[in-house]
Amino acid sequence: MNDTFYVNKTGFLDDLVADIEARNEAEQRDDFENRRLQVGFKRLNDAAILPTKAFPTDSGFDLYASEDVIIEPGETAIVPIGIAVQLPEGYEAQVRPRSGVTSKTKLRVQLGTIDEGYTGEVGVIVDNIAEELIIRGDVNYLAKTIEGKRVRIDNINGGEESNRGTYLIRKGDRIAQIVVQALPEVTAVEIEEFTEDSERGEGAFGSTGV
Repeated sequence: MNDTFYVNKTGFLDDLVADIEARNEAEQRDDFENRRLQVGFKRLNDAAILPTKAFPTDSGFDLYASEDVIIEPGETAIVPIGIAVQLPEGYEAQVRPRSGVTSKTKLRVQLGTIDEGYTGEVGVIVDNIAEELIIRGDVNYLAKTIEGKRVRIDNINGGEESNRGTYLIRKGDRIAQIVVQALPEVTAVEIEEFTEDSERGEGAFGSTGV
């Protein structure tokens, strides 16, 4: 009799614990859904691709070029995305490089800030740091893509000479990423003196070594 009561009591407690854990998980899931931010993306033309995440846990949304852009060595171009952003109150967005583009090409995406109140088109500033090297002949019209392939660009570039360091960013290429983050409310005030001494003090560029 006692053994039977013990088994029944143990089974009851197991069921009770499982029920409590399930309720806690459901509450945490609902709480997470309620706290999830919503960022609005508006297409500005038919060629625009809405930003996407490769994985749900990624920090940033990938940004896609909305048109073909040729960048010669030493040049800087703004790659249009064809997207405008609506940010929640108290948040900013940053345009950042994608590691694959930076590590595999001579293209360098510059960090950009999108303020909460900006509702215009997002553009990605891209530098081509490749060295200029003119190649004569049929190869003049070749350019690299961000995947490292070489393609003819004479139909795009009007038949003008290109060089080996030329890059073609194609419509639909993932060229950068956008990260949304909260901003503290900050007010600028004038001060006469710093409230505390700093160990670094007035040490500027290179003061801590190279």
